[in-house]
Amino acid sequence: MKGYFGKFLKINLTNDQTGEMPIGEADQGKYIGGSTLAAKIVYDYVKPGMDPLSPGNPIIFNTGPFTGSNVPMVSRAAICGISPGTGLWGEATTGGKFPVRLKSTGYDGIIITGKAKKPVYILIEEGACKICDATHLWGKTDCYETQQRLKAEAGKNASVACIGAGGENLISYSTIMNDEGRAAGRCGMGALMGSKNLKALVVSGKQKSQIANPEKLKEVIREARDAIKSNANTQAYKLYGTNFYMDLAMRLGDAPAKYFTKSVFPAAKIHGPAFRDRYHMSNYACSGCPIGCGRVIKNFTEDIKQVDGPEYETVGAFGPLCMNFDLDSIVMANHLCNVHGIDTISAGVSIAFAMYLFEKGILTKEKAGMNIFWGESDTILELVNLIINQEGIGTLLSKGVKQMAAALGVNPEEAAHVKGLEFPMHDPRAYQGAALSYAVGPRGACHLKGEFYSLDAPGNDIGLELGITFSDKDDPSQKGALSAKLLQFCELYNSFTLCQFAPLPAQMIAGILTTITGSDFKTMDLLSFGERSLNLKRVINNKLGVTRKDDHIPDIARKALKEGGTAGIEPDMDLMLKEFYSVSNWDWETGKPKKEKLVELGLDFVAQDLY
Repeated sequence: MKGYFGKFLKINLTNDQTGEMPIGEADQGKYIGGSTLAAKIVYDYVKPGMDPLSPGNPIIFNTGPFTGSNVPMVSRAAICGISPGTGLWGEATTGGKFPVRLKSTGYDGIIITGKAKKPVYILIEEGACKICDATHLWGKTDCYETQQRLKAEAGKNASVACIGAGGENLISYSTIMNDEGRAAGRCGMGALMGSKNLKALVVSGKQKSQIANPEKLKEVIREARDAIKSNANTQAYKLYGTNFYMDLAMRLGDAPAKYFTKSVFPAAKIHGPAFRDRYHMSNYACSGCPIGCGRVIKNFTEDIKQVDGPEYETVGAFGPLCMNFDLDSIVMANHLCNVHGIDTISAGVSIAFAMYLFEKGILTKEKAGMNIFWGESDTILELVNLIINQEGIGTLLSKGVKQMAAALGVNPEEAAHVKGLEFPMHDPRAYQGAALSYAVGPRGACHLKGEFYSLDAPGNDIGLELGITFSDKDDPSQKGALSAKLLQFCELYNSFTLCQFAPLPAQMIAGILTTITGSDFKTMDLLSFGERSLNLKRVINNKLGVTRKDDHIPDIARKALKEGGTAGIEPDMDLMLKEFYSVSNWDWETGKPKKEKLVELGLDFVAQDLY
């Protein structure tokens, strides 16, 4: 198959050994790339009860056949392993220039195992790999400084993916940062790098994988650009970034407030136009993207001349979820997280949980060492700093809401997470199918694995092409079967790899895959790939202890509210789960995919292992 180099770079940091690992055409055809191919590789390392921070847990940086193809909106890379934050399957994606430059090294991906004796960074130039001393960086440079110093050494055509204090301190929701403020944000993959004493990965090169039909691809690229240009959301992304959604999200009840106990708040104070009115903002685009949804704020303060973001999730997490409507503090909280490498979603949810518990009297001033009142912007910034520096109450907050609840003796139903991953800023009550996708998705509460906030609407082209037709977002009837298709389709973005915001019809996506690889793929083949991916990741989680009981939405994010767009609505989880299990051919008692389903998907080795 074209579109690949057919090999990974394999690095063992324990003994400084490097080598090439071939990826055969059979695996390319079945698993495509990105997080799906990474799951196939990680599977062999998974052992029940394994410590995610052990040297034997690999971290994989992987691209896909779309990466580097000049197709718009494909500069994405998946970073995968067993999550230090959840102890289960973990994946995060990032954009910018790093993914294209990663593939330009001449490798489809990189697999890193072991643990270096001292801090190191990995330098890959035109396929040549060096493991370099990073003791001058460890504990001394933040994510932006690390990138600047390593780019100065490697040259302007290099990209750097690195960790800051978050990863070095093994914070369970630490991130990997690249191209200044681009983040592989969820699942704590920064801690996985930190556990290996790996400060950074520096990549550059000029290699390009072959395209099966270059002339046809030029035509397809023109069609893709036209589709993006004509999409209704494109201009909104350009003007306001992802935060253009804040007003609509509040009206739909999709933007949670006051730690998932409210849904009505003054959205106009924190929506996209409010930021543009207050700050000098410009756009940032990943390589090959005609939209540019990234935000850059210039001259933020006298000392901070430029900051990245914030985007919708961050605004929601440090804003209404904490009942905070001070723009400067939201921007600063986002900046601190970027500088030191921690996930804004999990950090914001953990701080909001602390405010919720303080109001209830469970977390007292004596226990916390401070007052933690709703909406106090200075308190939010102080808590972010305490989390980063692992000081005081920040040490507990850095563990996430699941462990916070356990440590404080709180009812687990008050901890806003699924399988250890904190909820994003899309409320499970707003879309019945979203609640289901959170419950059964491969990495926990992930809004990208079942993109209901943008797809659960009549007339959506992708939905119609795949037989996904929603007429009422609040009706749980048939959500199980239709959500299964949507979950399968959403697996493809991190596999091919393709930006989740790319408004490309499914038929076009299949056509791009055919044009690049030279193999004939039909629209419905996409669901087959996605179903294989979803089941493979599910089995990884099963091996790590997940059962049906873990497919659960806690009361704090499920019980009906009395206000807003979701007033009186509670997701019917039992109804939807039973239908999803039935159509997916998963076993209701164990939560595992049935043996015949795994064999049907070509996962015979998994079936033999699991049964």
